[in-house]
Amino acid sequence: MHAVSIGLVVALNYHNPFLNPYEEFQTDVRLHKVNHMLPAASLVGKLKCHPAIRPLLEGGTVLQYGARTLNEGGFQVHENFPLPGNYKKIGRLPFAYLLGKSLRRGAIVGCSAGFLNVPKIKGTHTAMKSGMLAAEAIFGVLYEGLNMEIYWEKLKNSWIWKELYRARNYRPAFEYGLFPGLAISALEHYILKGGSPITLKHSKPDHEATEEAHLHSPIQYTKPDGIVSFDVPTSLYRSNTNHEHDQPAHLQLRDPKIPELVNLPKYAGPELRYCPARVYEYVPGDKGKLKLQINAQNCLHCKVLLGSVWKNDYNCF
Repeated sequence: MHAVSIGLVVALNYHNPFLNPYEEFQTDVRLHKVNHMLPAASLVGKLKCHPAIRPLLEGGTVLQYGARTLNEGGFQVHENFPLPGNYKKIGRLPFAYLLGKSLRRGAIVGCSAGFLNVPKIKGTHTAMKSGMLAAEAIFGVLYEGLNMEIYWEKLKNSWIWKELYRARNYRPAFEYGLFPGLAISALEHYILKGGSPITLKHSKPDHEATEEAHLHSPIQYTKPDGIVSFDVPTSLYRSNTNHEHDQPAHLQLRDPKIPELVNLPKYAGPELRYCPARVYEYVPGDKGKLKLQINAQNCLHCKVLLGSVWKNDYNCF
């Protein structure tokens, strides 16, 4: 039996608020005629509908669907990872003793700390290693009178730090544009081997890169064909997402007015597109005005809100 695992990584610092990451993965884009070289309505195949990819998928059966936000902070996010804290002793168990007497800090590990190797799109190995280092540090806190600063030292002396250092300039390079990013990445990979004397910096948060809707034209995605491309409800069913019908919503608006006053009129409701599970939709409200409805039961827990939090609209638990 032949199996294909296919996915698409879309940077969340895109400019066009009409971009839909799910549709970029699934369908075609219909282009209007912009010059004499194009037909009146040309189709540009996105990932699954691209002529080089589609033959690999035709005739197959979809087994599963999912989505996840990647933390691409990498080496540049090098703040001191142990967290400040002050706990009281709460019992006699080792864990309680650990919290109460010895461990006055925590540690961020894995993807939360930005340990993803961006050019390889791999992070499981670094996540596991950082967890091991954190466990060693906690053991030292518990039995050797150390503190969680030792985790930071272990991290900087491990192969994680060396790997992240070599890969540090790939992601920031693309903030200068596609072709400059490709050129810088090629230089880093083939010539400098990650040893560049310059460390590029991340600029602004991803959501600040998205521009207002009036500066862009809507993107016309074609309808899914049900063969290699599928609509959101069909994909959502394949995700095996399951929530209790009366489960409290883990997605909450900090200010219920912001979506109607800012997101919808200025950005054409980006929640409708950046969510891969159709959690957010605008429905008719009082006096015919649209209001945001959150369908939390659809949530894939992809954490896209943490990367594209529009004006810090949401709390995500």
